[in-house]
Amino acid sequence: MHNNDMMEKEEIYSKVLRAGRRTYFFDVRSTKAGDYYLTITESKKFTNDDGSFHYKKHKIYLYKEDFTEFNSILKEMTDYVISEKGDEVISERHQKDFKKEYDIPKGEENTTTDTENEPTTTVESRFTDIDFDDI
Repeated sequence: MHNNDMMEKEEIYSKVLRAGRRTYFFDVRSTKAGDYYLTITESKKFTNDDGSFHYKKHKIYLYKEDFTEFNSILKEMTDYVISEKGDEVISERHQKDFKKEYDIPKGEENTTTDTENEPTTTVESRFTDIDFDDI
């Protein structure tokens, strides 16, 4: 293994954040001169048509001289998002009852009544009507 590759692999301190199909790796590493820097890696899992999977990775190298400004801008941007949209995730894909179109058999799509705005026919209802005597 090349010496540069060895330095790249040496992690001083690490943290992992798992977030759905994304994983974020925060790694403190050492430069050749013995100083520290931070790498932030996003690893995202993708499933192939045959059921196998692969990962795509994106990496940011962050050096000490940029920490203060980076932290300041990151805080400003995250504060802006929270103040404008709140901290609740509103993406359809992140809703607890989100179903991909192909997950719902034809003819069993969610329907709602005008008065209750509650689902009257769902795929989930087949699984929640369980009598424990049946087990």
